[in-house]
Amino acid sequence: MRHIMGLRHLILKLKLRYGSQETVIRTLRKMGVRVGERCRIYTANFGGEPWLIRIGNHVCISNDVTFVNHNLNWPFQDKYESLTAFGKIDIRDNCQIGVNVTILPNVTIGPNAIVGAGSVVTKDVPPDTVVAGNPARPICSMAEYEKKCVARHIDIPSDRDAARALLECHFWGEDA
Repeated sequence: MRHIMGLRHLILKLKLRYGSQETVIRTLRKMGVRVGERCRIYTANFGGEPWLIRIGNHVCISNDVTFVNHNLNWPFQDKYESLTAFGKIDIRDNCQIGVNVTILPNVTIGPNAIVGAGSVVTKDVPPDTVVAGNPARPICSMAEYEKKCVARHIDIPSDRDAARALLECHFWGEDA
């Protein structure tokens, strides 16, 4: 029986890591994660209680994001036989979660929020806010971040080779 459970777990992880976005979303829903529409999810780290995770519409979860739905209480296990602490994670509509972010229990993010790469989210992220760091803290509003993004925008062609040439020239100059 353990062998079958291990095999099922491996298959789920493979679907999450290498499946199409359609396969990833279908697999997450089967695991109990509540996933909205038009999402992009590139992580496989949904912890032991995926049914405590809700992801809104138009959300992008980057690579190696880790969802943690329980608190550490191991030091107290000898004193309290069944001490447990679980919490939900709620990512509202139109959010971006950066690469290698860790989200702890009892956190709500957004709507319209960005969590910067490598951040550790220990408390709620307000709507229309960009946060980063460990612990994650507000760094600017979405309106301010939008202005920064527009200012550094590079209009690249859809052809991959032409895009590469343009970007190499832009960043490396004539030596590219």
